[in-house]
Amino acid sequence: MTFSEKTITSEKKFEGKVFSVRIESVELPENAIGYREIVDHPGGVGIVAFTDANKILLVKQFRKAVEKELIEIPAGKLEKGEAPDECGKRELTEETGYIAGEFISLGAFYPSPGFANEVTHLYLARRLSKGEKNPDEDEFLDVLEFTIDEIYSKITAGEITDAKTIIGFFKAMEFIKNN
Repeated sequence: MTFSEKTITSEKKFEGKVFSVRIESVELPENAIGYREIVDHPGGVGIVAFTDANKILLVKQFRKAVEKELIEIPAGKLEKGEAPDECGKRELTEETGYIAGEFISLGAFYPSPGFANEVTHLYLARRLSKGEKNPDEDEFLDVLEFTIDEIYSKITAGEITDAKTIIGFFKAMEFIKNN
């Protein structure tokens, strides 16, 4: 059986710098009416970047929404009209100072499809060369390097809890294993 919801009305309630929020009334299966609060987000990218020493670059930064520092893969939001691979290359350089000689798509996923339409595109970056780090003016982060085994340990110990980092890491490991 296939289900869908027909939009009856849609009203924007908030327009911010990063996302907007709308409320929709929808026709549910069996003709009932429901309401959905939807976050419209332009999407983003995450990059699993390998150095020539076979270490993976991660960044540590404070995330206000969870009130703590998180260890994550370099990542960022898509700008209007920007292709995901170009966004990924830009974010890798901005956050780490590295430029990728090889940039491979690892697919995409929906981080929170219950209320947001955001799509996160994942990439594997290799053959890195040093460029110039240039983070956003409100972005403060440390660049870290870890071995594959160290990242496995940090994920299983609960020290790495960011979804895009965990998904990206395991997709990269699978890609490397099969290629």
